[in-house]
Amino acid sequence: MEDMYMNEAKKMIDGFIDLAFRRLETSMSDREKSFESIKQLHKSRDQKVQEDENYTIENIEWLTIEEFTAEKGEMKIRDFIKTWEFENCWLYCVDFLSEEDHEFDRRYYYRVKWSIPTRRKPIPRATASVYFTFVVSKIRPPNDPAEVFYVFETNRLIHKPGLSRFREMWLKDIIESKVKMINAVTF
Repeated sequence: MEDMYMNEAKKMIDGFIDLAFRRLETSMSDREKSFESIKQLHKSRDQKVQEDENYTIENIEWLTIEEFTAEKGEMKIRDFIKTWEFENCWLYCVDFLSEEDHEFDRRYYYRVKWSIPTRRKPIPRATASVYFTFVVSKIRPPNDPAEVFYVFETNRLIHKPGLSRFREMWLKDIIESKVKMINAVTF
């Protein structure tokens, strides 16, 4: 049984390697086109950075340790997402995942699942998730705020509200990579 899984895994890896080599064998004109698009992207990013220097990162008032409940945490996540700038074609839902009890704190985990449904495809091919964690201390004073962190799916960077600016492109990149992976896998 284990050999069967190993063979399937090897076939899948070989398929990915073949796909990567096929992509490397692009014509010079395709490479030149992609180089020009990368140059244009850098120019537009440099211009945007200059425009964004005056931008302030919005935040909300989070719950204190004493006020915190799982339901209130979900409502605060929704309030926080309202401060983000994104196109109105996006839909999202907030799900409470679990609660863990640790020696010095309780941790509450939530998932915010994002998608762009359309008339033609009301059920999207891929979604992007953002995972929120509330750390409610057992040893700090009850009027201290609960700590909040969030992470984008496929990413290791831990964000703290009020310290990093949301970028809609992060969600688009997650969905795009999933669609590419789905298209690359054949059954």
